[in-house]
Amino acid sequence: MLFKLTDEQVMIQNMVREFSRKVIGTTASERDRTKEFPADNFKQMGELGLMGMMIPEAYGGESADTVSYVLALSEIAYSCASTSVVMSVQNSIVCESLYRFGTREQKETFLIPLASGEIIGAFALTEPDAGSDPVSQKTTAHRQGDHYIINGTKRFITSGLHSKVVLVTAKTDETVGHKGISCFIVPKETPGMIVGHVEDKMGLRASDTTDLIFENCKVPADLILGKEGDGFKIAMAGLDSGRIGIAAQSYGVAMAAFDAAVKYIKKRKQFGSPVSKHQAVRFQIADMATQIEAAKQLIFSAASLKDRKESYTREASMAKLFASEMVNDITARAIQLHGGYGFTKDYAVERYYRDARVFTIYEGTSEIQRVVISNQVLKDKRKM
Repeated sequence: MLFKLTDEQVMIQNMVREFSRKVIGTTASERDRTKEFPADNFKQMGELGLMGMMIPEAYGGESADTVSYVLALSEIAYSCASTSVVMSVQNSIVCESLYRFGTREQKETFLIPLASGEIIGAFALTEPDAGSDPVSQKTTAHRQGDHYIINGTKRFITSGLHSKVVLVTAKTDETVGHKGISCFIVPKETPGMIVGHVEDKMGLRASDTTDLIFENCKVPADLILGKEGDGFKIAMAGLDSGRIGIAAQSYGVAMAAFDAAVKYIKKRKQFGSPVSKHQAVRFQIADMATQIEAAKQLIFSAASLKDRKESYTREASMAKLFASEMVNDITARAIQLHGGYGFTKDYAVERYYRDARVFTIYEGTSEIQRVVISNQVLKDKRKM
């Protein structure tokens, strides 16, 4: 591996790997079938410091660097992608947004229980007609005295059902485009916020994805995150970090599928010898290993830039684009190498394949990543 880990990073990776295999992995297939939210796992993950890894200890976190977070997240994804997506949203978008833009009072009230894993958070940006184009969102927030009144519908919200606090974007000024978007901290018990339709998804089935409906939802003015007009900036910053998280999840699932495929072809015999002896199969393994390693290096590159507090928008989108496309190819190949057995639920590669499919879609589609990357390259004076 080109990127050398520190002793502390290796320790974190090994600790999470052991926990992931022994605790998360043992119930992943059953939860995929039942769609049961892994609340018990998140409690244990909170105790291990995995729900607010990059947040300072003063606010309930672990003060870990981004590389350590990537290592931990990929280990969780190796065992259960449903669990990893909740961990990713909690760390990369919810906790980081509160830490970067919240007041001291907001951090003490909301960030501490989030980062320590006492509660789950959600981020509500996407709408029925506004996904990759947040400026088209229709949710509004109008100031009335010392409150804002929020009206609108958010869609495809991770942890929309089980979260206790939601960061919600809404237009406070509909005349100035993205500069009129603000962000609000909305506790789940707030009257007027309603959990709507719960999606029946192809994959990530133990992670709930819902509509959130706001009907004259009255939010105190002191729960605005940042100031009026900061919502777009908050969302974009969160998505940059979140895209590193999606790439890490993709890497974790790809490694799980790859390991399963290698194990299978070593023991499966055809034409009198293990399948792994056939050159056509060995070439596939070589290609898969190369793709996975390339994704890893892109992920570590983006994470390292973030840790050095350098611009990483381009690199985060590159990592997300490549890793999410990669995992779809790797899981498809893993099924192919399993033959007919890969198409059955007796083997985990079937679940990996379903879970991986959304990685090229959420937190910015592959098409949007290409827009971001090309925009960055064309305006960037840095050498590639």
